[in-house]
Amino acid sequence: MLYFYLYILIVLISIPTIGLLSAKNKGIAVIISVVLLSTVSSILSINALSGNSTTIFLYGSIVTKTINLVIDPIAAWFILTINFTFITGAIYGSNYMKVYEQQTSKLSLHWISYIFTHSALIAVCVLQNTFVFLIAWEIMAVGAFFLVIFESNKSHTISAGINYLIQSHIAIILLTIGFVWVYAETGSFNFDAISEFAKTQSNLYSFILMIILFTGFGIKAGFVPLHTWLPHAHPAAPTHISAVMSGVIIKIGIYGIIRMIFLLQVNYLLVGYFILFISVITGIYGVMLAILQHNLKKLLAYHSVENIGIIGIGIGIGCIGMGYGNTLMSVLGFSGALLHTLNHSLFKSLLFFGAGNVYQSTHSLNIDRFGGLIKKMPHTAFLFLIASLAICGLPPFNGFVSEFIIYSGLLDGLQQTSFPYLLPFIISILGLALIGGLAMLCFTKAFGMIFLGSPRHEFEHEVEESHILKRIPMYLILALIVLIGIFPQWFINSLSLAVAQLTSIKTTVPKSINVNLIETIEIIGRNSIALILLSIFIYSIRNRIISKKQITHNTTWGCGYIAPTEKMQYTASSYIRAYRKLAEPLLSITKHKKNVQGIFPDKAKHETHSNDGIEEIIHWPIQRLRYFLDTFSLLQKGKLQLYILYGMIFILTLIIIPLTIYIYELFIHFLN
Repeated sequence: MLYFYLYILIVLISIPTIGLLSAKNKGIAVIISVVLLSTVSSILSINALSGNSTTIFLYGSIVTKTINLVIDPIAAWFILTINFTFITGAIYGSNYMKVYEQQTSKLSLHWISYIFTHSALIAVCVLQNTFVFLIAWEIMAVGAFFLVIFESNKSHTISAGINYLIQSHIAIILLTIGFVWVYAETGSFNFDAISEFAKTQSNLYSFILMIILFTGFGIKAGFVPLHTWLPHAHPAAPTHISAVMSGVIIKIGIYGIIRMIFLLQVNYLLVGYFILFISVITGIYGVMLAILQHNLKKLLAYHSVENIGIIGIGIGIGCIGMGYGNTLMSVLGFSGALLHTLNHSLFKSLLFFGAGNVYQSTHSLNIDRFGGLIKKMPHTAFLFLIASLAICGLPPFNGFVSEFIIYSGLLDGLQQTSFPYLLPFIISILGLALIGGLAMLCFTKAFGMIFLGSPRHEFEHEVEESHILKRIPMYLILALIVLIGIFPQWFINSLSLAVAQLTSIKTTVPKSINVNLIETIEIIGRNSIALILLSIFIYSIRNRIISKKQITHNTTWGCGYIAPTEKMQYTASSYIRAYRKLAEPLLSITKHKKNVQGIFPDKAKHETHSNDGIEEIIHWPIQRLRYFLDTFSLLQKGKLQLYILYGMIFILTLIIIPLTIYIYELFIHFLN
């Protein structure tokens, strides 16, 4: 109880303090506040992962009854992920936002919203009362909205923010429907009532409730086709907010799905295959669209969709394993999903921070305008490269560990099931392999076009490396990425109780997972480190030998061209042209051409733009409604006399209609 009051006290002190401080000191105050809040909640979370869960009972109202706050192993894992991401985001953001120090009031609102969002996320993880849970969810949604629209002077930022807010409230409506249904049947807002609902209702009703809640949480998570807010909100938000949104805010949807699966205990086979199907589509669709993006942050946003698909595949495997009574499969699935939740928050935060460095140095996010930035920004290039390798699932980095565990769960499913139940596992393995291959194509494009080659555009000012305060949180993330890749056993041990809670097994996870699997992951990671170190050693020897020789400089052979220019390099579009041709029938791609004509032609032009086909389907009925409402625009003449006339007509209508009905009834009465 002491920790709870301490947490509330820190929040109550932080909010007015941030508002009263000068613009230069707001960032420092936010870092201190976030670190203190994270310390309090992390102590309880570490205890929960060690087997000492915390339960606090608060006196509620007549409506809510007693409110339970529970930090169990599942909540603890997400709380620790949230805390680390918010700490690194605050450190990076305090320096990133220095260019906006003249906008004191906007900075106050921004950082206060940051604290509110952090606290609301923690509250969502610990609350066990559906009524108060929805209040915390609403605070989180509104807080994130204010974080997204910081640059409210830009129309596309406001549009992205409103789009996010509307879809967030659609999710809240769905969650409210599900929770009210449970309350109507059980008379309780407690989370235990959800389990009671599942026991007293038919499997059909339980599955319908699961679909309603999955859709509500799935909107926040970004599962296809519920993802359309995400590619707009991420690029519009400041970089540290993009990192937080991708790293943990969308993960709170994953938390909700996992929590509901644990509470409902529905037909795990049916739910597992459903989630597996949705997740494979989500992963493939997200990475296919990511490859075609020219905006760096939008590219990263679609990769968030892809990685939500990978996490979903792990959840699906875990549910199927529970349906078959296969402990190993369920443990591998849930372990991979939970570990990838942390892993994705790490390398995606690092990628967004790298994108933020590039943006503040060049004032552009257009990949085709970059080139050769590795010479100007070596630290950012190195960190972006490591994060790219991690997100592609390559050893010895963290992405490899979680994806390897998920692969192992799929392979175990192949051994335990018979035809035709093998088909979903085969498709999932192929899908996961395709996701990994396309991710490598995407990030070789991104890293190559941004950091390698020659500059494609001359910027108005000198491009410089980012400030050291922005690089400190990036190197902290890098250390954890490498640590998980080399010593995965530590983190798998930390997941023991969380996975045991989901699977209801009595033994700890390391005893349930094949020891050879963990040893294999560690051996691959350490051998990869050895290979990297050997390559660095050989490269250093080569440089030492070459340094003793006379160096001559000549132009690179230009394949017969006597006047090579930077424009002869690959662009982002030309690099993936072969892929675009293959994907064109499946995706919505538009081209803008201006061909060379005449003896003295103007400049030729060829652009390709990808559109989200699902978003176009969703927007079609909205556009029809807008066209219908536009037909009434003739009423808006801008003349005060007409508006007064409309008001008079409305009032007269309200008088005439009841009077007409009264006269009609009086007439009928006299006739009778």
